[in-house]
Amino acid sequence: MEVTKNQIISLEITGYTAEGSGVGHYQGMAVFVPLAAAGDRLQVKILKVAKSYAYGKIEKIISASGDRIPVDCPQFSRCGGCVFRHIAYEAELRAKQQRVEDALERIAGLCSVVLRPIVGAAEPNRYRNKAQLPIGLGTGGRITLGFYAAHSHRIIDCEECLLQPQEFTAAMKAFREWEAETHDSIYDEATGRGRLRHLFLRKAQTTGEVMACTVVNGNGVHDEEALADLLFEKVPGMKSCVINSNREKTNVILGSKFRTVRGEDSITDELCGLRFRISPQSFYQVNPRQAERLYALAGEYAGLTGNETVLDLYCGTGTIGLSMAKHAKQMIGVELVERAVEDAKKNAAENGIENAEFLCADAAKAADMLKNRGVRPDVVVLDPPRKGCDPALIGTVAEMAPVRVVYVSCDPATLARDIKTFSQLGYTPAEATPVDMFPRTAHVETVVLMSKKEN
Repeated sequence: MEVTKNQIISLEITGYTAEGSGVGHYQGMAVFVPLAAAGDRLQVKILKVAKSYAYGKIEKIISASGDRIPVDCPQFSRCGGCVFRHIAYEAELRAKQQRVEDALERIAGLCSVVLRPIVGAAEPNRYRNKAQLPIGLGTGGRITLGFYAAHSHRIIDCEECLLQPQEFTAAMKAFREWEAETHDSIYDEATGRGRLRHLFLRKAQTTGEVMACTVVNGNGVHDEEALADLLFEKVPGMKSCVINSNREKTNVILGSKFRTVRGEDSITDELCGLRFRISPQSFYQVNPRQAERLYALAGEYAGLTGNETVLDLYCGTGTIGLSMAKHAKQMIGVELVERAVEDAKKNAAENGIENAEFLCADAAKAADMLKNRGVRPDVVVLDPPRKGCDPALIGTVAEMAPVRVVYVSCDPATLARDIKTFSQLGYTPAEATPVDMFPRTAHVETVVLMSKKEN
């Protein structure tokens, strides 16, 4: 019997997709259902049918999973942020652990690698130190300020997000109050007209300093002093009020021109005992408390004694490498984004780290250049984007013959693919640990130690 669109079926949810939807099987076909929980028995309406899978939505919960909890956010089913607010945090961690385990076994063919228990967050709420809030025009001419719905540019108005610190709630409220008084025009993506585009917020979790950056299609906003007054009055820790000009008709949030209206040009945070200056365009970990735990794991896997040369590819602003530098003889960081390299050099200087060098280059080309320079790293740290490593880079790293490779991944599937390639080139995956950097979302990070096989 074929599954057809609009059909109502009974379905038991047995697991989760990589995007966080529930998954069950009907007539041999996988059926993906958002907002479902493993252990649910459901009536599901089929919305779309493909060759080997289908998408559906919950019509009725016949019997609820024991993992289900009351949803605590009114935007949960509409906002494109969280996917796991309907299940207990312990169940979310189990699902993420299983996702990593499945990838290692099914894609990499590694059943023997030691997989340690996932490192969960002490607090799964209020952990984000950055918010990029699109501004739109709602019904009755009201401002909408919030988050995009999943896979769209439709703004879901939000007065409070439980992943954001309460200072951001206060900043959003102050911004709405200012806009109600000034009636500054709202940017229209379709026409490219209007002024207000985004409210971009950052908080330094250790120091409590807050930055508010208003992104505008122009040079400024009406009555900037009034906006600064409200932000500094209403938001605890407000340290910086900035205007960013972005006149381009693009999805890129920040333009290249910044102007500080009041306060400092940047805020300062501490991570792994180091101080980092954060400007609006700085690369910085969104969940610094979990980042510290992830970096500690990476440092443990690196096994440094003070005599090693560490090569940190995809280094960003240097946070992982700088956290290891004091335990190494030399640390070399490589990053393609020029601004990030500039920040990395400043971060090293401000923390008195003199054994760190940073190169602005593509990771594969830089690794090849260092190999030709005669640099033979003892430890290579890889923290690639979601797409993983280029095969040429993996080959170059293997040719450099480091004793250990520490791979920090944000996608289990590309991680499994890459460590399979490393294994074929003489590097044995010894141990892996998942880390929940972004609770309530589908994302999971993993740190893997690979050691060079003995000849």
